[in-house]
Amino acid sequence: MPQPSCVNFEIRRSEPDPLRPGIRLAVDVGSVRIGIASCDPGGLIASPLATVRRGSGDLAEIARLAAGREVMEIVVGLPTSLSGTAGQAVDQARYFAEALADVVAPTAVRLVDERFTTVIADAALREGGRHAKERRTVIDQAAAALLLQGALDAERQTGSPPGEVVRPAKGGG
Repeated sequence: MPQPSCVNFEIRRSEPDPLRPGIRLAVDVGSVRIGIASCDPGGLIASPLATVRRGSGDLAEIARLAAGREVMEIVVGLPTSLSGTAGQAVDQARYFAEALADVVAPTAVRLVDERFTTVIADAALREGGRHAKERRTVIDQAAAALLLQGALDAERQTGSPPGEVVRPAKGGG
């Protein structure tokens, strides 16, 4: 009876990965809490990182997290409406992103569409058996992870970073 032969497979990439290397943070800004997520240096997987209380010291805490991980970029969620129009929440996200850009300069800050991230995160946590009170404490982190994973995947597919670069409000950086 013939013996099966061993076959060695070698995976070759015909093109280099279009994703820029480096650790990124994602920021999901809420009215009470800010969810933070991070990715590995290769940009493969986004993971929930922390929840920061919104208010005095929030920008400094995000800057501390970014510096501690030596991030190359921070992605801030832009809550565009389903129709693609900008409302008050978009203006608030832009203001927050500009203030953050001032604090973390010269680290790049980008605004990226975040439609459905909180809804999807809540549904996933609910399916995972988390009760409403438990979900509240981690939903912003999960939404930030979804935002970051979407940004990483979009850059990998298009070869270009998604969203728009935010200029610091004070003209720094």
